[in-house]
Amino acid sequence: MDTISRENNSMLPVGAIIVGVIGLLLGGYSAIKLSSVNRTLAEQQEKMARFDSIESQVGTSSLASEKVTRDVSALTRSTQDAFNQVGAELAKLRGEITKFNVAPKAPAVAGPDEYIVKVGDSGMKIATAQGVSWNDLQSVNPGVSWNRLAIGQTLKLPKK
Repeated sequence: MDTISRENNSMLPVGAIIVGVIGLLLGGYSAIKLSSVNRTLAEQQEKMARFDSIESQVGTSSLASEKVTRDVSALTRSTQDAFNQVGAELAKLRGEITKFNVAPKAPAVAGPDEYIVKVGDSGMKIATAQGVSWNDLQSVNPGVSWNRLAIGQTLKLPKK
């Protein structure tokens, strides 16, 4: 039995050497692949850092957008309130103007030696109707624009 076990034992160191060499080869291959994986992981970490930065910017932009939306809504409400107040004041003023326009006006009354301009009057018509000269009518009314007589305007009449 000694001879058989000696023969089998002599192959044992050779097998161990072969297994060791295979282990070294696998370890070297693993080291090469590990460095490749580490490089890929480093690249991915840079990409993730950029992604995190972009995510942070998006979050900040989202918050800013929400603030702007709230500000625009508040501004819209305050503008609408201001328009409502202005509209109410305009309606009030319109009512007052209407009352003013509807209020009866006292008819103009001519005093002695006065004439109140009526529709269709001209300086020459007035002078002829009152029996005075055109030049005398102009001289007692300096500053009157005879081309633009206003209805209800009071003119002085010269002495006859």
